Amino acid sequence: MAGISGTQAPTSNRIASIDALRGFDMLWITGGEEIIHSLYRLYPNSFTHGLSMQFEHVAWAGFRFYDLIFPLFLFIVGVVLPFSITKRLEAGANRAQLYTHLVRRLVILFCLGLVYNGFLNFNFHELRIAGVLQRIAVCYFLAAIVMMNTGVRGQATVAGGLLVVYWLVMRFVPVPGIGAGVLTPAGNLSAFVDQHLLPHPFCCYIFGDNEGILSTIPAVSTCLLGALGGHWLRTSRPPARKAAGLALAGVACLLVGWTWGHWFPVIKNIWSSSFVLFAGGWSLLLLALFYWIIDVRGFKRWTFFFTVIGLNPITIYVLRSQLDLGVIANVFIHGFINYLGPYKPLVFDLSILAVGWLFLYFLYRQKIFLKVG
Repeated sequence: MAGISGTQAPTSNRIASIDALRGFDMLWITGGEEIIHSLYRLYPNSFTHGLSMQFEHVAWAGFRFYDLIFPLFLFIVGVVLPFSITKRLEAGANRAQLYTHLVRRLVILFCLGLVYNGFLNFNFHELRIAGVLQRIAVCYFLAAIVMMNTGVRGQATVAGGLLVVYWLVMRFVPVPGIGAGVLTPAGNLSAFVDQHLLPHPFCCYIFGDNEGILSTIPAVSTCLLGALGGHWLRTSRPPARKAAGLALAGVACLLVGWTWGHWFPVIKNIWSSSFVLFAGGWSLLLLALFYWIIDVRGFKRWTFFFTVIGLNPITIYVLRSQLDLGVIANVFIHGFINYLGPYKPLVFDLSILAVGWLFLYFLYRQKIFLKVG
């Protein structure tokens, strides 16, 4: 994904697996997570407990499925870049207009992020400036700039270079009063920079911001890693070979990320370089799997539920921050839900998910798509 647009139908030649994977990713932060937790409360056992734990972020170092949601989304932002920016450049698009286009999308996404953080409450002293959409805006913009001015090798070099530079900075630049190379929540350089350059409040640890200033540098590499995957998908190679190439790249990233993690631990809160590669490895494997099943093997019917979400991810993300979908769901279920006993929380969570999905389905039928890309 990449950019903001209004009313426009998806093109017929788009890769269906990208939309489905984006929808699969967004499902878990737009209602799916609550359903998993409700299942655990309804059927508490070792399996459901382990499953529920996968939908909780690791406190600091480590990795769970829920830690993949945001980097996977940012990775997909990058995947679409070659299908939008590079394709337009190859068609002879005016570069000045493209730059204007990028700036406009940067501003719109950043402003939507502020709305998500509570801008409309007008409690500006409590407004969090950083955020998920803000990071997407910045990473999309910077990755697109790199793409417009370098080839595939140059993009790979920049992506790798940013990870190395970030590691060196975090390892050797000392934090006043603490020293260099400290990677605790309170002692790391990224937290120190946030404390001095970002107005409070922070998310999601008290010493710095989860989408802070310094950690945005490696996040650009996450986007560029997706762009490299997008370039691969645009080649004329046989589809099965494309899927295999993505899978091999995913395994390689996992191995390098895991190995690097011995010196620079996998930490989502500071978006460590090893985290970029480890999350990128899983993102490449998921893209390979979805691409092989949907675009290579042609099994597409099952993807419709995810595709509806994947075509309007920003819409549902912002909508859930501004509207209580539970109030809308209760209009339809209040007459019988109290008779469901222990199943009430699960049915309520399913109803909220259904309300959000049906709204997106309405937009899908009307061909209205607020998209990044």
